[in-house]
Amino acid sequence: MKQLIRFSLIAIAAVTAVAWRQAPRRTAIHELTIVARDYGFDAPDSVPAGITTIHLENHGPGLHHVEIVRLDSGHTTEDFIAALATNGPLPTWATYFGGPNVPVPGTEATATLDLAPGHYLVTCLVHSPDSATHRLMSHAVRGMVHPLTVTGTDSAVPLPRADMTITLVDYGFGMSQPLVAGKQVIRVRNAATQFHEIFLVRLAPGKTVNDVPAWVHDPAGPPPAVPLGGLTPISSGVALNITVDLAPGEYGLICFIPDPGDGKPHFVHGMMRQITVGPTRGASPAIGHRMASGDL
Repeated sequence: MKQLIRFSLIAIAAVTAVAWRQAPRRTAIHELTIVARDYGFDAPDSVPAGITTIHLENHGPGLHHVEIVRLDSGHTTEDFIAALATNGPLPTWATYFGGPNVPVPGTEATATLDLAPGHYLVTCLVHSPDSATHRLMSHAVRGMVHPLTVTGTDSAVPLPRADMTITLVDYGFGMSQPLVAGKQVIRVRNAATQFHEIFLVRLAPGKTVNDVPAWVHDPAGPPPAVPLGGLTPISSGVALNITVDLAPGEYGLICFIPDPGDGKPHFVHGMMRQITVGPTRGASPAIGHRMASGDL
């Protein structure tokens, strides 16, 4: 009997040890809330390094997003603002780690990314007409730039699992599977040579993804879509997660980033796609054609 009990205890200990070794490590995800206003951010000055979920609350009333950018090669915040003031392509001497794209004022968008130690900027790259000159101006130039220091050490913890992957290429959105109705986590990877974004919108009845850039360029009449977030520009090789909650309907994925070659937005080069989300799943073929230049 003693031998049987001893054998049982050894077996239990062995099984427990194996289960302990096989169990996935649980690592806390840092939660960071950033409030966007016209024209500034309520955000902390420093955060710990590691996997971080950014919650963007748009207190508007204008459209705003969050871009996490690291300045490289000794450039300063003033250099970054001066580069954006030209309304040209984004400066290539900065690294863009993304963040939640534009939600409707009064709502929230989220993105989860891996922040390594260093000095960053929280900024908004959305453009809107200046009231005095009526010229399009980046919100960063208007003051939506907030320094952010990431402290601690590098983390080897990967991003949380995602339900599907969208791969950004020059110029398109590759999807590992269709989007579905309900809440889902999307891994976005930039496999392209340029910066790209996902501007996610829900289309109004009877509207197509082609109507959105045209309305942004000339906002006459009701908007053809409702912004739901997505992710802001990310540099080549960067990956992050976004969380979306979709009802059945028609949606659009659009990239408004100016091309460094000709200065035209990437949607002009075909980087927009219309998606049909049904009660279960489904996606329409990519939609994209050349059209008049515009910007967001």
